[in-house]
Amino acid sequence: NMASDKKRDDIRRTTRIIQIDEMLRGGAFVGMDELVFKFGVNKRTVERDFERLRDEMNAPLEYDKTKKMYHYTDPTFSVPNVVLTEGELFTVSTVMPLLEQYKNTPLERSFKNIMSKIASFLPDTVTVDSSFLNTDVSFISDPLPKIDAEVFNQIFKAIKSRSVVSFGYKSSGSKVFKEKIFDCYHVVCQKGNWYVLGFDHGAADFRVFALSRIKNIVPAGETFSVPKDFDIHRHIDLNFGIWNNPEPPEEYEFLFSAKMANYVLEREWHKNQLIAQHEDGTVLLKFSSNQKQMVFSWAMGFGDSVTVIKPERLREEIRAECEKIAGKYGTQEK
Repeated sequence: NMASDKKRDDIRRTTRIIQIDEMLRGGAFVGMDELVFKFGVNKRTVERDFERLRDEMNAPLEYDKTKKMYHYTDPTFSVPNVVLTEGELFTVSTVMPLLEQYKNTPLERSFKNIMSKIASFLPDTVTVDSSFLNTDVSFISDPLPKIDAEVFNQIFKAIKSRSVVSFGYKSSGSKVFKEKIFDCYHVVCQKGNWYVLGFDHGAADFRVFALSRIKNIVPAGETFSVPKDFDIHRHIDLNFGIWNNPEPPEEYEFLFSAKMANYVLEREWHKNQLIAQHEDGTVLLKFSSNQKQMVFSWAMGFGDSVTVIKPERLREEIRAECEKIAGKYGTQEK
């Protein structure tokens, strides 16, 4: 079969060129006879490999007449080498739709550029659908707010250069933007939503701001240094949420109904969790966290399938919230 023979030759050629490149890296000298012997091919085949290195891969390949050997004039050069198996291509095509999580940020374009580059390095015998999509798999993403590309880029630039920034910020309950002077320490992405943690000059305290609510970000013209004792884990529980709560973690205990048993048991809710199933099928879950706001909304999401054992504070908050909800849907006389 001529097609399969050609495919095998192409794969051998690609593999050979990758190995020749590895031998030449760092400015090493390689002789023609050495390559002919190593690969079991004739001189003309190796010459064609050299031509491909030079013409298609822009390798700075040169023949040294004195040594009668080949070398790279730029010792830092190397051929971009990405050879993916069929299984890896399936993985790539399946994972690409996950970019939906980043469609509100400039990362989406960056990822697509990266994948295009990977595709361009593949052997000629591999064809990749340009959309990179595996149509047999669908993903449902959360509705996400749009993040301005300039905001996204300036935040990361500020973290890298330790530059103080100023920007307008509109909190979730506000109608107006308030001016902030801010030191950016750390970015957190939670379920596709992006936040920056740092020091708010106006409040003289640490704050977390959503990138989607920032506008008109500019350098403030000064630099900052992160305190040596700063520890992100003291402010944010990276297992549970992004609320800035510098107070110590609380102990939480929940009892889930038997109908939720498998759902609860098959997940790791927190790295420090203790979980156990009782004989009646109910499941007890314990962990500690400083994310009181996140834990409240998380527990509310289970409705009557969960009972808060402790802390008492959370029991009271949920009871009060349920009363407010019941009040909204109370029976009305016709």
